[in-house]
Amino acid sequence: MATEMKVEVICKETIKPSSPTPHHLRISDLSVFDQVTSEVYVQLLLFYPSSSDDVNNIDHHHSLFAERSILLKTSLSETLTYFYPLAGEFKYNSSISCNDHGAAFVEARVNCPISQILGEPDLGMQKQLVPNHIECRTQSGKGYLLLVQANFFECGGVAIGLNISHKIIDAYTLCKFINSWAAISLGSANTDHVVPPVEFGAAASLFPPLDFLNSPQPSIDFVKENCITRRYVFDASKIAALKSKVASAAVPNPTRVEVVSALIWKCVMEASRSNLGSARPSAWCQVVNMRKIMVPPLRVDLLGNFFGYFVAKTEESEVDHDVQSLVAEMRKGFEEFKVNFANGISGEDVLQLCKELGELIGKVDTDNNYCSTSWCRFPFYKANFGWGKPSWMSIPAGAVEIKNIISLMDERYGNGIEARLSLKEENMALVESNQELLAYASLNPSVVM
Repeated sequence: MATEMKVEVICKETIKPSSPTPHHLRISDLSVFDQVTSEVYVQLLLFYPSSSDDVNNIDHHHSLFAERSILLKTSLSETLTYFYPLAGEFKYNSSISCNDHGAAFVEARVNCPISQILGEPDLGMQKQLVPNHIECRTQSGKGYLLLVQANFFECGGVAIGLNISHKIIDAYTLCKFINSWAAISLGSANTDHVVPPVEFGAAASLFPPLDFLNSPQPSIDFVKENCITRRYVFDASKIAALKSKVASAAVPNPTRVEVVSALIWKCVMEASRSNLGSARPSAWCQVVNMRKIMVPPLRVDLLGNFFGYFVAKTEESEVDHDVQSLVAEMRKGFEEFKVNFANGISGEDVLQLCKELGELIGKVDTDNNYCSTSWCRFPFYKANFGWGKPSWMSIPAGAVEIKNIISLMDERYGNGIEARLSLKEENMALVESNQELLAYASLNPSVVM
């Protein structure tokens, strides 16, 4: 019988950069992309199983925990000298004070083997494995932009949980930070090669902040209802079969993200239509990494938030949709987005995109509009801190689920996809029994170590 997971916090401390941030870098201005980004925190978990599930060698495990904790803290301190804004403090919607305030580091012990977590993944339970940015405030009441929790399991396994302000990072920047930290921890190369030169201020020079956004502004209010989140895994072979099935003259070579997204869109629309009793127009908002859209592409060391989104739509008169036609709509939306913004995007353009997104998904009556973000192709699974690459990357379910959000990420071996769907309970009940979806995806399978 499985043991009920209990997480015991052993200590909390602040990790500061190993070298003081130079005076000329003490203020990092936000770009307009950062300004319009919601003031939320992004959570992430990386699981590293031990070579065995032996829970009896307690002395060895405790010695290993102490060694790894020191390594994580030391390497994090060094990494923060490169990613210095993460150790700073937020000055409302204008800049980051890079004052070496530090990052929160929590060490915790977990009373069960890591195989129990991976064998029966529970996204809600995983919230205990990431640090709470409200609880981890300093004595002065100020919060952290970056929080880390090192979870040591009784078998010797490790899970690294992060909670980081979205105001200063997107998925690209988060992945760059994690892999830089891991490479420094591993000590596999000179750090000059591990971390490319980082100049956070360069973003604001390319996409200057707008002065009127320095004061409080209405933000996108994602609808929070009685929603639940479910995890689906699409194996590479199933995705290949789906791509072959939906290829058309309009889109002869659909991507794996396109076919998985289109299938999910079809299934959630059908569930919504069944519960509403009629067909309604639907919109699929897909977040896009702007670094690859721009011509020429943006610099690889440009960190912060640089994302836009395109929209694919269906009309009310269209009752039946197949995956092939939805893929075509997505490709059309993406190509139009590139035409509009490949050669440049202004602050006013960014504001307009934000406004349109709010109108599509920020209202209570938008039951048939969806927002999707894809972390596919970002190399999170390369993060080796010295005890191998992670067996699983997970995003815990939030304390309050946001309606109609779909998140995609790579499956461990690269060509599969994990999808997380947050929907109203009555819609999720129908999606869970959708046979077309289950023909290509498994509902919350075990993680193979």
